[in-house]
Amino acid sequence: MKNKYFNFNKLKFVNFIYWIFLTYMVAAFIWWYVSLEKQNSEIANIKFQSISLNDPALYAKVKSIENFESRKTKQYLGEGITFLFLFLVGALYVYRSLLKQLKYSNQQQNFMMAVTHELKTPIAVTQLNIETLLKRDLEPAQQKKLIENTLKETKRLDTLCNNILLASQLDMGKYESEKQIIDIAAIAMQAIGSFKERYPDRLIEYTCNEVLPIKGETILIQLLINNLLDNAHKYSPLTQPITLRVYSNSQSHILEVADEGAGIPVEEREKVFEKFYRMGEENTRTSKGTGLGLFLCKKIADFHGATIKISDHVPVGSVFTIKFPIG
Repeated sequence: MKNKYFNFNKLKFVNFIYWIFLTYMVAAFIWWYVSLEKQNSEIANIKFQSISLNDPALYAKVKSIENFESRKTKQYLGEGITFLFLFLVGALYVYRSLLKQLKYSNQQQNFMMAVTHELKTPIAVTQLNIETLLKRDLEPAQQKKLIENTLKETKRLDTLCNNILLASQLDMGKYESEKQIIDIAAIAMQAIGSFKERYPDRLIEYTCNEVLPIKGETILIQLLINNLLDNAHKYSPLTQPITLRVYSNSQSHILEVADEGAGIPVEEREKVFEKFYRMGEENTRTSKGTGLGLFLCKKIADFHGATIKISDHVPVGSVFTIKFPIG
């Protein structure tokens, strides 16, 4: 709550300073125009006073001075409007960039909080299990259980590190790979088996009987499916099933993961694919995560030339649909 209050005050202060500065600059532009126009009128008056009333060319000189004054007025007005327009465009760009940077900074802080928690948990569990094995003379069955739990937490830690590394490489466009012909259905079946090992109490329904070849990388597709399944597990009731479908139509090979959770509002469906973005407030959120899972899914889909969309699952929940091009 304190962090949220601090960020709100920081944003409020930045907004206040920005609008004070913008108001000052607009007022300066107006003052500049008024001053130049006043100077223009004074110069014209001086020129009028220098003309003799008996001058045969009186009318022509008066007309020339009026034309000069009119040209200067138009010049000042045109320059003022142009400079003001360019200034406002630049100010809008700076304002949006500043807000984006503040938002991104806040998301990074939330990410650091989340990833610290995610790292500490497996490390603490692993340390406790090893200390227990060293200090106590346990039965073989108990030893095996502790070792299995330790291995599980180690895999969890490895997955988190891989997610962070891949997110960085894909985001910077530095991930290098030689794509091969792979079968989405076979990879999906492997992912389902791994998911069942990690969450034996979760019911998962699946349909993937076809052989659906695409040009891609096995590790990335595995990570894509695992992240979608983990996301569905995280945000839907344990008593409700998760559905995975792999099928094809005339244009695409399609992978779908559906859950029966609270669903994702329409206005949030593009945001959830942003790096570090997580729905809800960090201080009140109960689900674990770093905000990289769906970001990685979007990057992996883009890497394979696929599209990823979110739709409503009837009666409740969300459906993530990834369409891979054929050929």
